[in-house]
Amino acid sequence: MALRRKNSALRGELDAAHLENGRLHNQLTSVQTQYAADLAEVRADAESATKAVLKSAMGTLQSLAEEQQVLLDSLLKKYGDDTGVLADLMLVDHTGAQVSRRAKGISVLCGGWLGRRERAATVFDVARSAQGRIKDYDRVGVHSQVSVSITSKAVEPVAVVLAELLDNATKYSAPGTPVEVNIQAVPTGVCLIVDDAGVGMSQETKDRAAELLSGGTVDITSLGDPPKFGFAVCGMLAARYGFSVSADSVSPYGGVRAVIRVPENLLTTEVPEPDTAGRATAAAEAAPQRPTPVTPGPSRVIGTTAGGLPKRRRRTGPVAVVPPPPAAPEPEDTGEVTASRLGAFARGTQLGRDMPLTEGPQEQ
Repeated sequence: MALRRKNSALRGELDAAHLENGRLHNQLTSVQTQYAADLAEVRADAESATKAVLKSAMGTLQSLAEEQQVLLDSLLKKYGDDTGVLADLMLVDHTGAQVSRRAKGISVLCGGWLGRRERAATVFDVARSAQGRIKDYDRVGVHSQVSVSITSKAVEPVAVVLAELLDNATKYSAPGTPVEVNIQAVPTGVCLIVDDAGVGMSQETKDRAAELLSGGTVDITSLGDPPKFGFAVCGMLAARYGFSVSADSVSPYGGVRAVIRVPENLLTTEVPEPDTAGRATAAAEAAPQRPTPVTPGPSRVIGTTAGGLPKRRRRTGPVAVVPPPPAAPEPEDTGEVTASRLGAFARGTQLGRDMPLTEGPQEQ
């Protein structure tokens, strides 16, 4: 009888302990939930405040970079006959273009919007414009067999994304190794393919790159120290303007192959005309390696796409002939050679800088 009374008392205490344990567990869950919500709110506020500060700072920096480029353009025209001054001004202009690209990328990550071109631009000109925004531009070769243009609203986003991919390709490959940009037409649009000769990426890095390039929400505090903005900027711009970016393939050189696919709705058959005959001549001199497109005969056209572009059959023979550049006497002075090359490069990318930018609503 005594043992039964004791056992009953112990059972009562055990039941009370279970009830207290359940109450404490519910209380702990509630505290953890509230803590997670408060922490997420604090992080969101900190992220918003950080983005606001960076967006304002990058906007000021971008305005200063644009003013510097306008000033340098006037100086280039003023001192274009002096090869020594021209070479120095081109180096300053090239550095300013890199600063402007980085400012635009950070501004985009913080919710900013790129300016919009008033005219369309050919895919080749967009690629050359992107080439001029990276440090080792002389390692990049651009090859195109496509004669279509990119619509005005997508010119700057595609150029910024391609510049970021080229910057990664040159940074993570050995100095002196080539970086190739091949522009190819595909049934769904146009692809800009970037191949480097670097060491490639691990599977973990590929997964992280795919996550950033998918265009999801990016926490700028999670981009590392120092932060790596490239893939995050590419993914956000691609999602915003309706094209796609991938970097999960291996290049023929053993490095990384990155692909930008521009859909048909961002392409046009309209070829922008140069403002002056002199600019067209200068652009032709600046890009002697550009293949001359061959217009297909009527038998090659099999219809039109939904975007109004012509559909053609695959060719069995060569589609372009690259004429050899005329032989020219090489200047004896190394400074003159450098100035000549820089001048040619400047003329080749002048079209991208001369197109006026207009700020539009967010849907642009």
